[in-house]
Formats: sequence, structure tokens, C-alpha cells
Amino acid sequence: MRRNPIPLASSTRNLFGRLACVGAIVTPVVFLFALCVSGVAGQGPTLPASSVSGQPSTQPQGSSQQGGFVPRADTPPSLQAAPAQNTPSGGSSGRLSDGGELPRGAGQELRVYDLRPYTGYLTKEDSPHQAVVDWIVRETGTDVWHTEPFGFMTADRDELTVYHTNEMHQAIAGIVDRFVAGDKDPQVMNLKVMTVGSPNWRSRAHMLMQHVNVQTPGIQAWLLTKENAALVMNLLRQRTDVRQVQAVDIVAHNGQTKKLSHTRGRNYVLNVKHSPAGWPPYEPETGEIQEGYQLELSPLLSIDGRTLDCVINANIDQVDKFVPVELDLPLPNQQVHRTKIDVPQLVSWRLHERFRWPSDMVLLLSCGVVASPDREQAAIPFLDLASITGATAGRADALMFVEFRGKASQNLTQTPMVPQVSSRVSSPNRGRY
Repeated sequence: MRRNPIPLASSTRNLFGRLACVGAIVTPVVFLFALCVSGVAGQGPTLPASSVSGQPSTQPQGSSQQGGFVPRADTPPSLQAAPAQNTPSGGSSGRLSDGGELPRGAGQELRVYDLRPYTGYLTKEDSPHQAVVDWIVRETGTDVWHTEPFGFMTADRDELTVYHTNEMHQAIAGIVDRFVAGDKDPQVMNLKVMTVGSPNWRSRAHMLMQHVNVQTPGIQAWLLTKENAALVMNLLRQRTDVRQVQAVDIVAHNGQTKKLSHTRGRNYVLNVKHSPAGWPPYEPETGEIQEGYQLELSPLLSIDGRTLDCVINANIDQVDKFVPVELDLPLPNQQVHRTKIDVPQLVSWRLHERFRWPSDMVLLLSCGVVASPDREQAAIPFLDLASITGATAGRADALMFVEFRGKASQNLTQTPMVPQVSSRVSSPNRGRY
């Protein structure tokens, strides 16, 4: 049988027609795919700015946030991630200066003060120049050395170097002159500490005293002539509720600080712990509280000796009583071991003031009705019931008489007491007072 041949021209036309239809469909798809691939390759893994806000990003080109996140312009700073910082491993090391001149915007001047006329007499003091620095800081305050205008102060045994304004130098020169041009001999400060059971002693002594303002709450101060001070002392000694705690002459060079301490330990049961021996099953752990008074005096005379500045720092700590607390502790035989611990109830008061008064008058301080600065000791120690029962030392009006008596070579009438330095006394205050 003979088949009819298919015309080549017709089949070719059909093939190219079909290919043209397929190409028309594939070409847009390939073009769209190429656009997507080029867009992804150009942006990388970061999100575009429009993913947060429809507005254009205000982030400068070339800057980047942590994790590639670009916040919108109105995002609060507290909600923005902190920018990465290239901090050295050792922390901030400051900026290395090339030297040059010190700031002189406020007219600062560098002056050197000779301290040898004062420190040359204090051969037994380790750092006699420290008293000069302390009194300068008390006079000027601490802020002027840490704020504008720029200034500094340094001292050794021979000289004091200060860089500050002319006004500050005038104040410093007045303090330095009281050391180098003042009296170099040791001076005597007489100190009496007394307690009065009732504050009504003021009713008879009020007209003999001149009131002085005090910044510390609860503290009262008066100035008395030496004659009136003797009359007030006589009135106090006639009372049956008066007790003299301390009477001592303190010898100190001008401006130096002397410390006086009278403390004693009070033992109590602090805790109960397991006994390493096994029997008894528990043993008490004792503690100790130092009670008593600690005083610091730093007198500074004027050049003519008529005026006295004195910084008084007094601390009184007293155990009011021990509060017992019962404890029930388990035993191996399912029984209970009953014992107790003590919780101390303390009464304390503090005084840190700077006073100025004529050197021929007496300063009288009253700390109000506070814990008695001294606990009366029993004649026979094992009969001291107060230490056993934890009874309070009571309340009393603590009085302190401070009197300047002049040079030690002329006015010392009794052997001076060597001030006892307690380990609990804090370092000298660097503030205004």
C-alpha cells in the first residue's frame, strides 16, 4: 500500500509555531527569576530598612547596627541597641597627653609654701604635714579640689604645693601662717567628761552660760568664762546623780589630732553550732561588742593665740541590753534541746563638729539624755549582776568641758594621760568639719 507523504513545509511551520508559544511563556518567567536572584545577591542576609518603616532610613551609609538592624528615626534611645564599641580589653585607659601648660582659665597660680618652720619641731611625728592638709580641706571644703576651676594640692614634710586661684591662695595662706608663724610649743587641752542623771541642772546654771549654735541635731553648746565654769562645776558636784567619767590633760602640738579611748568588751552568745566532739550535741558561739567612748580632738590656735579652732569627734556606743531568744534544736533521739542566744540592743550617739571660741573661755557640750558613756563596774567582778542579766546602763545627760590651758611647760599641773588609740576609730574626716 502506498502512503501519502506529509509535506515538510507544513510540519516545519507547526514545530516553529509551537516553539514560539513556549518561548513566549518561558521568557517572562526567566526574566522575573533573574531579577529576584540579582536582588537577593545584592542585599545579602540583612533586612531592608522598609521592613521597619515605610519611610526612607536616616541611617548614614556605611554605618551598621548590631545584628544589621537599622532602627527607625523616631525609635526612643532606650529601645535602640547599643552600638558596638571597640573597647580595649583592659578598660578605658584615658587619653595620653603630650604635656604642655596647666589650665589657667580662672587665673590659677602655682605657689609653694615652706612648712619647715613648723614640721622641724615635730621630729617624733611621722607625717606632721598631714595636719596642714586636713585643716586646709576643713577650711575650703572638698568640692573646690574636684570641680572647676582646675586645681591641685600636694604636700610633704618640707613644703606644700598648691595650684589654684588667687582667692583660694589667700585662704590657704591664712591656714599655713597659723602653723608656721604660730606657737611651736606643745599645748594643753583639759577635757572633763561627766554624766548627770537629769537635765534639770540647766535651771540653776542657765544664766551663767552663753548659748552657741550647733549643727549636729540634739547637741547643745555653751561658752563660759573660767569663773562661771568653776561655778557650774561646783553646782554639778553638789548633786547626787553626777558622776565624773574622765578628767585628763591632753598635750598636743598646734593643729595635730589626738585620740582618747576608753572601751571594754561585752561578751554574749552570738550563735549555737554543732559540737565537733559529739557531746554535748551543741555548743555556744560567743561574740564581743566594744562599748565605751572614743574622742578625737584637733585644736588650732590663731597666730596671736587669742582664738581657738577645735574639731571634736566623739563616739559613744553602749549596750542597752541583751534580748534573749529561745531556740529548740533537734537531738538524735528525737528529743529537743532547748537553749538561747542573745541579740544586743545598742544605743549610740555621734558628734563631729568644728568649734571656734576665745581661748580664755571654756566650751561646754551637752549631748542630751543618751546612753551613759561609762558603765559602773562592780566591786567584785563575779557579783556584777548587770553583765549577767544584761541590764541597761541607764540614760544620762553627757557633758563635756573643753578648756585651753596654754603651753605645756607653763600650765601642766598633772601628768598627762597618754591617749589610747582604739582600733575602731575611723580615719580623719576630709570634709568641711
